[in-house]
Amino acid sequence: MFYSTSTLTALIIFLSVSSFAASPHLVSLNQDQAKSRYEESQKTEVWTPVPAKIEAVQGKAPSDAVVLFNGSGLESWVNQNGKPAQWESSPYALTIKPGEGDISTKQSFCDVQLHIEWRSAREDEKSGQNKANSGIFLQNHYEVQMLDSYTNTTYVNGQAGAVYKQFIPLVNASRPAQEWQSYDIIFTAPRFEDNKLVSPAFLTVLHNGVLVQNHVELAGQTQWIGDAKYHPHGCLPIKLQDHGSANSFRNIWVREL
Repeated sequence: MFYSTSTLTALIIFLSVSSFAASPHLVSLNQDQAKSRYEESQKTEVWTPVPAKIEAVQGKAPSDAVVLFNGSGLESWVNQNGKPAQWESSPYALTIKPGEGDISTKQSFCDVQLHIEWRSAREDEKSGQNKANSGIFLQNHYEVQMLDSYTNTTYVNGQAGAVYKQFIPLVNASRPAQEWQSYDIIFTAPRFEDNKLVSPAFLTVLHNGVLVQNHVELAGQTQWIGDAKYHPHGCLPIKLQDHGSANSFRNIWVREL
């Protein structure tokens, strides 16, 4: 059966109005009013650009992610001298080899979504900052602390989930040592022009699925002693810290934003 353009337009308008049948102020509209309303609604519809379609399978890295470790080896990592990383690697985990030093990604990053799963070493004889300490450094400079913080007292801007020495986590979502945990981090890199800061870094962190840092504005690069300060830089690697504990990692991936 053939329908004219005017008939089809009227049908679309009728269906549009019918879909709002529960709204009394629309039910009473005549055809011309309904057409006008429909045309007004179209002014705020955005059809392009169409978001890229990716695969996001539960428990796997998104199809547009850069996989940094999934049990296949340390090809994406180097030590602080630029040589192959010497941490322990197995099909199940990447484990710090105490004394080997920090490792960094070969690739540099700016704005990212980072997913990393980690497990604290069991160190019952230790306490405070010595208990299963490590850290994730965005752009080599901005640290999200890793620590056994399940029942371990320390300064609160240095416990797990803290932006080290800058922001206390909103809650302590830590699990016991030897249980796998996760961080999901959204990082907006700082911007510099003519060696001057024009926009600071921002961090959002979910610890085991719980929001612990909510788009916090970083005061500068992580410092153990003294106040945080910015120093101009561009895109830089992600660094994992060797602080002397055999913590483990798995399922590390990053999406460039």
